[in-house]
Amino acid sequence: YATWWIRQAITRALADQSRTIRIPVHMVETINRFKQVERRLIQDLGREPLPEEMSSELGLPVDKVRHIKKISQETVSLETSVGDDEEDSKLQDFIEDTRAISPDKSAGRELLKDYVKEAMKDLTPREQKILEMRFGLVDGVGHTLEEVGREFDVTRERIRQIEAKALEKIQQKEIIHKLRDY
Repeated sequence: YATWWIRQAITRALADQSRTIRIPVHMVETINRFKQVERRLIQDLGREPLPEEMSSELGLPVDKVRHIKKISQETVSLETSVGDDEEDSKLQDFIEDTRAISPDKSAGRELLKDYVKEAMKDLTPREQKILEMRFGLVDGVGHTLEEVGREFDVTRERIRQIEAKALEKIQQKEIIHKLRDY
């Protein structure tokens, strides 16, 4: 009788502490049963069992079997070495950072910045600052006419007039054709 309690205590401790992502104890027991049945079917069939076959053996719906298979997978560290050689290739080296700006987009942005600077170089410093604030050219945050007006201590209507005049000056330049591509 004591061995049963000891076995249960060990099983529960393993369930609670053996994984990076904790899975509830009842699911760990289900996963263990799933793996036992899967191993037995692999031996009997000589191949990987289908979800339908696992479903009939376990007495569970097919979608539940697929879910159990999915959560039973072990986590893998991004620091895991990849390949047979002794080089420092890690799994993380092969996973794309979708938040990073691609080199071609980065180059395009730099080119656009250069074109905008070129287009704005003949404007007065005040006109430049107003356009930078309105379109978020420096900090990436476009400001309202009201906010820019407070910065320059003038009305929003005056900011609108200065902005329109500055944009009109830019449209007279030859470089505007390059900017239209963006």
